[in-house]
Amino acid sequence: MSGPTSIEICSGAGGQALGLEMAGFDHEALVEIEPPACATLRANRPNWQVFETDLRTFSASDYKGVDLLAGGVPCPPFSKAGKQLGADDERDLFPEAIRLVDECRPRAVMLENVRGLLDAVFDDYRTKVEKQLKKLGYTPGWRLLHASDFGVSQLRPRVIFVGIHKDVGGNFSWPEPHIDEPPTVGELLHDLMAARGWRGASRWKEMADAIAPTLVGGSKKHGGPDLGPTRAKKAWATLGVDGHGIWDEPPERDFVGMPRLTTRMAARIQGFPDEWAFSGKKTAAYRQIGNAFPPPVAKAVAQQINRAISTRRVFAVA
Repeated sequence: MSGPTSIEICSGAGGQALGLEMAGFDHEALVEIEPPACATLRANRPNWQVFETDLRTFSASDYKGVDLLAGGVPCPPFSKAGKQLGADDERDLFPEAIRLVDECRPRAVMLENVRGLLDAVFDDYRTKVEKQLKKLGYTPGWRLLHASDFGVSQLRPRVIFVGIHKDVGGNFSWPEPHIDEPPTVGELLHDLMAARGWRGASRWKEMADAIAPTLVGGSKKHGGPDLGPTRAKKAWATLGVDGHGIWDEPPERDFVGMPRLTTRMAARIQGFPDEWAFSGKKTAAYRQIGNAFPPPVAKAVAQQINRAISTRRVFAVA
């Protein structure tokens, strides 16, 4: 491997992993528990070493000195759509992430979650995480980033945690937003909506003249392949999109009414390249897409991490 190395946890369909790859990182290991998501990772990158297992059973001891440990730990413990149980939620995997950091002592850490993590109710939780990572030698920082600031046609605020080890010596700075606005939903998806000759595609393009609301993937416990709660569906309706489900194919030539998105359309809204294929049936595929970290955002943050850690390539593991 010629570039900086990484381990990624809770990899999902590979949104963050793809962004890290775009930023120059070589993946040494990816950990994911869901079989369809693991199949997606293997189908798109056969050379990646994917561990299909519960994160709680994974050890990072064999990866001491890796450059970056990254991941998108489950968001339901902190999501406003849930009960915000935080540390009391069985799906809270921040403690496991810290355990892995302790085991492999990477030069940098990057963790992603929902904006609810910055709510006042979690002040003590964040402070605890910071103290634990400071004790391990990391300088921590949190930032709310909006996907639309990095070319993604979607209102998707995400909280990013970055920690740089004190022995690295580089200064990390958060990525600056793009100057150009992202394309509207109509501009982004017109070719896909028109793929089967739909005569209303051009008129729909003019109606869909804003970026998308946040895609919602749901969880295994709740929700199927639709575009979220009532408020989200209303927002999609203003763009001429029926949010009550996902279609297998674009609208036919003589279709009348509001079209639904396909999984490929949803993936493009998330910032995935069209060649990235998703494994599993429609519900499983859409869940992977809706829960993903947009690759362009991951790339922007990872590029800054790469710059910070490239000042010293020799790193002594404690």
